[in-house]
Amino acid sequence: MLGVGPVRAESGTRRHGGVTTIGVAGGSGSGKTSVAQALLERVGRDRIAFLVQDAYYRDVEWRSPEQLAGHNFDHPDSVEIELLVEHLRQLRSGGEIEVPVYDFVRHRRSARTRKVEARPVVLVEGILLFVDSDLRRELDFKIYVDTDADVRLMRRLRRDVAERGRSVEDVLRQYDRTVRPMHLEFIEPSKRYADIIVPEGGENHSAMAMVTAHIEGLLGDIRGQV
Repeated sequence: MLGVGPVRAESGTRRHGGVTTIGVAGGSGSGKTSVAQALLERVGRDRIAFLVQDAYYRDVEWRSPEQLAGHNFDHPDSVEIELLVEHLRQLRSGGEIEVPVYDFVRHRRSARTRKVEARPVVLVEGILLFVDSDLRRELDFKIYVDTDADVRLMRRLRRDVAERGRSVEDVLRQYDRTVRPMHLEFIEPSKRYADIIVPEGGENHSAMAMVTAHIEGLLGDIRGQV
């Protein structure tokens, strides 16, 4: 494991039919998206099938505002992990998938889906990727983004208010009731499964350079692949 140091020798050595699967996990607001976007730019977006765990939230038909307010979106059961696992298997076998599109304003899946075709690299981002053993087995290389709790809270607050139409009070209530407890129970302990731990996300340029170099080494000359 790297906290910026050597990578585990066995990490990333298993490849499925020429496809390398990479998971980027970490707490909400840790900077996972920044890390994923950096990898997309460095490796090449045309070479990567990109999936986001949040698209796989289970579709719940809310009976009341109280039921929605009491729902724990940070528990592993809130995500249809079995569908994500099946989609990873389809992509690495050369198939294409229809990824759900989740509406974070209505808190429901929309009627639309997003087609994703197989690529030499499958990159997945999400807070719970390393919690489930079946999902971990589908990931060749696991990156955990480790960021201080106060920074994560500020980032989540800005995002949910600006992008998801939520009030500050609602964001803080959810953070206190589910986000922080679930982070301590599930997400933080899951970093022991990581091959690399990146402090402070994509803002840690030295760590990102090491991560990118290691992934490029795993992939070989990916730009020469068809």
